[in-house]
Amino acid sequence: MIKLIAIDLDGTLLTDDHKIPKENIEAIHKAVQKGIKIVISTGRPISGVKPIFEQLGLTEKEFVIINNGSSTYETSQWQLINFFNLTDEEITSLYQLVENEKDIQLTIFDEDGHYFVLAENPLPVVTFDANVVFVKPAPITLEQLLKRQKINFQGMYLAEPAVLDDFQKNYESDLSSRFSTVRSQNYIFETLPKGATKASALIKLIKELNITKEEVMAIGDGNNDIEMLEIAGISVAMGNAGEAVKKAAKYQTDTNNHNGLAKAIDKHILK
Repeated sequence: MIKLIAIDLDGTLLTDDHKIPKENIEAIHKAVQKGIKIVISTGRPISGVKPIFEQLGLTEKEFVIINNGSSTYETSQWQLINFFNLTDEEITSLYQLVENEKDIQLTIFDEDGHYFVLAENPLPVVTFDANVVFVKPAPITLEQLLKRQKINFQGMYLAEPAVLDDFQKNYESDLSSRFSTVRSQNYIFETLPKGATKASALIKLIKELNITKEEVMAIGDGNNDIEMLEIAGISVAMGNAGEAVKKAAKYQTDTNNHNGLAKAIDKHILK
């Protein structure tokens, strides 16, 4: 029996124009009425999650796994309950790779929801990404960032896809030996604290809730969802997911623009 549903945001809960279909909201409410916990699991920071979560209109205490597993919040008071963090040395090493580059920039999310870019002027792709999660990128120097002594959840390299392709080719092997990495968008290469993934955060959460992996349903569409899908008792890939994601899941549903999430909940939970 499923006791918890882990739901990706972009490409899963949301349509391509970042809206929540009413069918998805209704299906989630029906699942909650059956006593099932809802966990939003996304690469977005809290600024890009809270406004969307509030549209669901859920009154019970639920949970969100954000920053691709680097932080977990409970939603009644929006308290941080679990997290991974980058060390000062790790951030310094990440920055040094692009310190003298003009076409790629490192950005950092911290515990206060700030979206920092370690550059004087954000690239257009950085400004675009910040708008998606409802914030403005704040230029900052490395020294200023480290002096703040805050929890820094993750670093992201942003660039035009062709530039990022070359960067990934040159540095992925080294970065993946020291961090959890994922190419979450064609313009984003993420570097998270080693061991931080949606799956690792979900495993820690369900242990605290006394829920087993077999009692979890997970649904997503992106490369950052693969590990989460692989551990779930019921795993569902969206119709718009890539082939690697579909291969990792036990089941498939319709696309995000055709209520695929609602159809999956109806098929595997409500019926």
